[in-house]
Amino acid sequence: MATCTFNARTLASEACIEDLMMQARKIKYDIIGLTKTKRHCPLHATFETDEELFLGTCDSTGVGGVGVLANMPLVMNIDWYESLTTPIAVCD
Repeated sequence: MATCTFNARTLASEACIEDLMMQARKIKYDIIGLTKTKRHCPLHATFETDEELFLGTCDSTGVGGVGVLANMPLVMNIDWYESLTTPIAVCD
């Protein structure tokens, strides 16, 4: 299994998410842990490439936020995603 981490700096806009997806497709990965997403609303998105993006929220000052980008076939094993705090999330 190829596990990666990525300091996203921000995934608050659709353009930033599209850039993340383009960068991720350049490497072979099963799951990427994302930090500093700075999103104010949670997001769960499924892409045509069967990748799934789970993003939690940052705190009220715009700091933090974590998420996960999962690739097939690992995405089939994710039943749920929860951001416990702005720097900690759990997938199962």
